[in-house]
Amino acid sequence: MNITELIELKKHKELKKYIAKLNEIDLAEEFEKLNREQKAVLFRSLPKDAAADVFSHLSADTREELIDLLTDPELAHIVNDLFLDDVVDFVEEMPANVVKRVLMNVTPDRRESINQFLRYPEDSAGSVMTIEYVSLKSNMTVADAFTHIQNTGPDKETIYTCYVTDNARKLIGLVTVKTLFLSPKESLIGDIMDPNVVYAHTHDDKEYLINSFRKYGLISLPVVDSEDRLVGIVTFDDAFTVQEEEATEDFEKMAAMAPSEKPYLSTGVFTLSRNRILWLLLLNLSVFFTGLIVEQYTAMLAVLPILVSFMPLLMDTCGNAGSQSSTLVIRGMALGEIRISDIFRVLWKESRVAFICAVILAVVNCGRVFIFGRAFAIAISVSLALFAAIMISKILGALLPLGARYIKLDPAVMAGPVLTTIVDAITLIAYFNIARVILHI
Repeated sequence: MNITELIELKKHKELKKYIAKLNEIDLAEEFEKLNREQKAVLFRSLPKDAAADVFSHLSADTREELIDLLTDPELAHIVNDLFLDDVVDFVEEMPANVVKRVLMNVTPDRRESINQFLRYPEDSAGSVMTIEYVSLKSNMTVADAFTHIQNTGPDKETIYTCYVTDNARKLIGLVTVKTLFLSPKESLIGDIMDPNVVYAHTHDDKEYLINSFRKYGLISLPVVDSEDRLVGIVTFDDAFTVQEEEATEDFEKMAAMAPSEKPYLSTGVFTLSRNRILWLLLLNLSVFFTGLIVEQYTAMLAVLPILVSFMPLLMDTCGNAGSQSSTLVIRGMALGEIRISDIFRVLWKESRVAFICAVILAVVNCGRVFIFGRAFAIAISVSLALFAAIMISKILGALLPLGARYIKLDPAVMAGPVLTTIVDAITLIAYFNIARVILHI
């Protein structure tokens, strides 16, 4: 029997035995298959020590449903048992009436901590950190440290890396549990700690977190305030979630959509439409200007209509060429490989790449156009226009994301349809003017 059948048949003992074999992530997936009442039955069948873990993995919609169904004592147990960063994430995505009820059912100290986290900017390190970490003092012995970890560890999100602070809570080093195990019990923490600590500030951008985890292979990253006092840590699983969110946001912006916070199937039709329509209207307006460019050359097209047939070739090829460059530069910036100060190195490299690609494509297309029976002058016009447009599009594709970063915009905005629209306009102008000169129209 599956969970649904056990609930319907009211076999509660068998249900508890069945769910005891599943881990919290698999259990969270089971909730998504149930109706409202079944979810309440399943949640109340969970062991108390597992309820909070399962709750942290549920979707936002399921959490909201359960909050409506749970009593205040049940809700208080869940929220007070969750790690603080999970509570903050969950509070941020709930409607105001749900948030009010949640905050009413937490301890005063926890409510104060939640409110403090909510004051950090949305894209900052402070908004994703947790305060459940192990802090040691440099004058502790290894034996003292183990006692401290045993007493406080059950409430911490991670205990593998312990952070050493002075009396003013300033971060001065770190020590791993491996180092503690391999050190004599009488050794002082100050003698065995690593003073070279990679850390972030509370207002650092989330991308800095991702780059730090990737560069240094961290399990957790300490976060300090403006006075270098340790206020929290970011764990690897939270950094992975941030990376996934940032990548999704970039993909959506590159596809000319406003970022969505909910999964596709959980997002309403009107919300999806709202996220897309503004960009579509802007791009529609930009294409209108491209049409105006074509209109300026209608006399030329009337004399030689064959020129129209090559416009899709030029626009598509150059749009793709520009997107290649922008994608690589955006990825390089996301990984910390490319900075704004590298603009001239990027320009020099992309110019050479563009030249090689432009020459090959121009030669191939010149031969193809001529072989298919077009006049040699037309083949030359198309090829020269293709050469010029590829050079321009690849260089623009590399420089526009860097320019966006310089003026504090998301570089992903300059990729995809936005770049293609700009390149299309430049390509058409170059094409018609080169054709006018060579064909004497």
